Amino acid sequence: MKNETQDKEGGVSRRDFLALSAFATAILAGLGIMAGVFRFFKSDAKYEESRSFKIGKPENFPVGTATKLADKKIFVFSDDNGIFAISCVCTHLGCLVYETETGFQCPCHGSKFNMAGKVVGGPAPRGLPWFEITQDIDGSLVVDTAREVPAGTKNRYS
Repeated sequence: MKNETQDKEGGVSRRDFLALSAFATAILAGLGIMAGVFRFFKSDAKYEESRSFKIGKPENFPVGTATKLADKKIFVFSDDNGIFAISCVCTHLGCLVYETETGFQCPCHGSKFNMAGKVVGGPAPRGLPWFEITQDIDGSLVVDTAREVPAGTKNRYS
């Protein structure tokens, strides 16, 4: 004799199907909760390289010198008024500029900047940023590329 809860073709009854569906839903909900619990213990901290770095002692930058620190993407200049750092990243599309006799030039798109980093030609929307330089307790100069200073800001260190 055939069970009344089974359909006529011998498949799964409606009651069994609903029970299996409820069981599968409970399992999936439990897995979602467990994933959330494990995610809670994982840190969201994203570590990035410090934008502040030492470049050496003031005596490494004698008056009248220009030093390109390609790995840090800055130029460090020293003149009679002090030491200053200018970005060597073009403000147009991020190409690295090179120094010319009259200032800086982007080799990719033709932006030109004077010695103060001000745009004098090309598509760059703004001048090259100047970065803050401080002196550490050990006497080393520290450039912070996260802190821009007004163009023309120079610091004297001994």
